Amino acid sequence: MPLATAACAVLLAGCGAQVEETSRAATDTATVPRCGEEVEYTTPERAVAYEAGSADKLFALGLVDHVHGYVMPPANPPVEESPWAKDYASVEFLSDDLLNRELVVDAEADLVVAGWNSGFSDQRGITPEILDGLGIQSFMHSESCYNYPGHPERVPPFEGLYTDLERLGAIFGVPERAEELVEGYRARVDAVVERAGEEEPVPVFLYDSGTDQPFTAGNQVPPHDIITHAGGENIFGDLEERWTQVGWEAVVEAEPEVIIILDYGDLPAEDKIDFLTSSPTMAEVPAVVEENFFVLDYNEGISGPRNLDGLEKFADHLREHREDQG
Repeated sequence: MPLATAACAVLLAGCGAQVEETSRAATDTATVPRCGEEVEYTTPERAVAYEAGSADKLFALGLVDHVHGYVMPPANPPVEESPWAKDYASVEFLSDDLLNRELVVDAEADLVVAGWNSGFSDQRGITPEILDGLGIQSFMHSESCYNYPGHPERVPPFEGLYTDLERLGAIFGVPERAEELVEGYRARVDAVVERAGEEEPVPVFLYDSGTDQPFTAGNQVPPHDIITHAGGENIFGDLEERWTQVGWEAVVEAEPEVIIILDYGDLPAEDKIDFLTSSPTMAEVPAVVEENFFVLDYNEGISGPRNLDGLEKFADHLREHREDQG
């Protein structure tokens, strides 16, 4: 775990338990890691969230009164489908474009919540360092920190979710609320793992997109934990990557029995399934022969509370698959 604080790997409650909080009644500040860098935060009142994973974390913590608005690119499913639809409706929809500095400044944001290279970007000129210079606070999803320049931090994806909730709870002064939420999420995961038992893992391939080469999930994103906790084996789980390209030959050689289709934007799941079932290269792959596809909603696949929904549904799918196999 390069450059991450050693306690992150061993504390039951995750890295967020390391938070050093001052007397908030007097100062309204808390020192919390931002990836691998200790940062002092002042309680935000006009937070801007990029994508549903960020907004969902804030809303799950009951922080809607501290959220000014959200940025939601077209790839995201409609916010009306969210468990927090009422919270989305009560804050401002700022843009359906990618996150950018001008938008954040115009919104008079005092905190921006996003992922590294999935919101914050050197190429687009919006980084935590740049925002620091503008006096705007920033928070990055822990699961996106494994290759953050200068201050990397590596935690398993689900632990990253728990860590984010605990850190946000400290920043906003609601640590008890975060602790209760994380405890409930851990219990849901434990229940899935217990029910999956000790059976031989089912080989699973996640298909995001791509025709010449498939785009898939390495071991640094939530779908990897969804697969493994549900009783599957991510056929590309040895790749120390988030989302990455691989070769079709490697997919065929791994003989996945189940294919997860990530469903989003202008690449609907039905079109991806049609491509896979009509591909001569994939014709003999067990999951294609059996048409064993599982559709994972975009917001169940990026870091956020809906990961737990995706896990439980996929675990049900794997159980049905095992039953069908006899």
